[in-house]
Amino acid sequence: MKSYVPILAVAAALLTAAPAAAQLSRSSDGPIDVTADELEVQQSECVSVWRGNAEALQGDARLRANVMRMYMAKTAGKPGGAGGSCGELRRLEAEGGVYYVTAQQRVRGDNGVYDAQNETVTLTGDVVAVQGQNVLRGTRMVFNTRTGEGKMEGAAKGRNQNARPRGVFYPSKKSNP
Repeated sequence: MKSYVPILAVAAALLTAAPAAAQLSRSSDGPIDVTADELEVQQSECVSVWRGNAEALQGDARLRANVMRMYMAKTAGKPGGAGGSCGELRRLEAEGGVYYVTAQQRVRGDNGVYDAQNETVTLTGDVVAVQGQNVLRGTRMVFNTRTGEGKMEGAAKGRNQNARPRGVFYPSKKSNP
């Protein structure tokens, strides 16, 4: 049987420094608000596991999944004092029914990884990105949350092959003077 420390104290310690470094949204460097049906904290590993309808919000960005694992940086303890603690968010892994939504776009996939240091979100599986009426599909999408630049990949190459990146784009309607 696993031993657990008081969850509120551990969760507070894990998340104290996280919001300052992480940026899920281009328009915000504010705190990341996380919720789920269940939270498990592995203090010695600086990992929190959010299970069941997990959701992380920051500014106009929303990341949803069945399960989210947040990996925090380990900080060194003070000389002669207690051991280290957990600091900034380094990585967030999302599993099952992953949705990343901002004011500009909606992206879904089977799994996702947010890398706080590189400010990138990677979605894999059946990936669909929607911006207005435009739709882009593939099997792996990587985009930078700070710059908005990204890349879509497919599982196949060559003409007439299934699972290549595919997009449907609608031209903007211009009015003539």
